[in-house]
Amino acid sequence: MAQTLIARPYARAAFEHARDKDALAAWSESLELLAALAADGRVAAIIADPRLPRARRGDALLTFAGDRLAEGVANLIRLLAENGRLPTIGEVAHEFERLRADAENRVDAQVIAAHELDDGQQQQLVQALTRRLKREVRLEQSVDEELIGGVIVRAGDLVIDASVRGRLQRLANRLGH
Repeated sequence: MAQTLIARPYARAAFEHARDKDALAAWSESLELLAALAADGRVAAIIADPRLPRARRGDALLTFAGDRLAEGVANLIRLLAENGRLPTIGEVAHEFERLRADAENRVDAQVIAAHELDDGQQQQLVQALTRRLKREVRLEQSVDEELIGGVIVRAGDLVIDASVRGRLQRLANRLGH
């Protein structure tokens, strides 16, 4: 939670800059790359190493990224490094994507199903969520056989647990109280 609070102002500033430059997609790709690099254990150790000067930590991350960054992203990395906030790059990227999705009236929904959903089921789910959320819905699907049956849907702040496991848990809670 603290990382998210630290990352928000950086993400908002980055988003506003990228929006003004009409470069949201390029910034998204760059931040996704940087977040993936920073998540690597070896890179994470370098950018969090207090023995290295902050500027060198930022330069190291930029070196790993090479020339694959959108214009202006290097300045964000240098600012994060200068302020000792480089380890929050993953949260900055996540918050940037949330702001972009809001601006584009889109939501990414994660669906966890007991079994793989076929195309028709996915389409029905997308249509229902689009009607309910009044946004374009992009669906990511994963399988968790422990659900027994049904699905769990997470879209923004909305969580719908329509799984058999969830229903059994709610029933057990009612019976236990």
